Amino acid sequence: MDTPTKYLGGNALNLFPMSDFVKDKKDLFHSMGRKEEKMKVVLQRVSSAKVTSDGDLLGQIGRGFLLLVGIAESDGEEDIDYCAKKIAKVRLFEDSEGKTNLDLQAIQGEILSVSQFSLLASTKKGNRPSFLGAGDPEHAKSLYLQFNKKLEEAGYKVETGRFGADMQVELVNDGPMTILYDSKNRQ
Repeated sequence: MDTPTKYLGGNALNLFPMSDFVKDKKDLFHSMGRKEEKMKVVLQRVSSAKVTSDGDLLGQIGRGFLLLVGIAESDGEEDIDYCAKKIAKVRLFEDSEGKTNLDLQAIQGEILSVSQFSLLASTKKGNRPSFLGAGDPEHAKSLYLQFNKKLEEAGYKVETGRFGADMQVELVNDGPMTILYDSKNRQ
């Protein structure tokens, strides 16, 4: 039987042991009549952003994107590919005519990527969110690191928080301009 464990940062909050009848989270979702979650990324266009933990500066950027990244248990490489490609090419910065025609590369922008398991919260029942849709910490961390690497391979400077840590994020939201990417619905 699993022991109750509390995970912070980029992963799930498992407060109760799973029964012997439920072998994994996928089975649990089906037994509860819930749909599986998929990767979610909240993109915020920022003038500046930084993340700290225990008073230590972990990452800081100027103009660019703050990404809050939630990895689900059912996510795989196709999910991180989808989100990384969409974010790498999105045009959210104004050109000389005031139209959002410029991508991050055109303005020499930067990315601050912060893991956030709470994006996978379910608020369907009761007043306490369920985090069962969030990925197992080892799985989620691996995909989070791969996601950031794909953005770096696309030519961007990527600063990060500390996976699994209690972090404080400060930002100046420019616009405001906030976009939600969902690898399940391809939105």
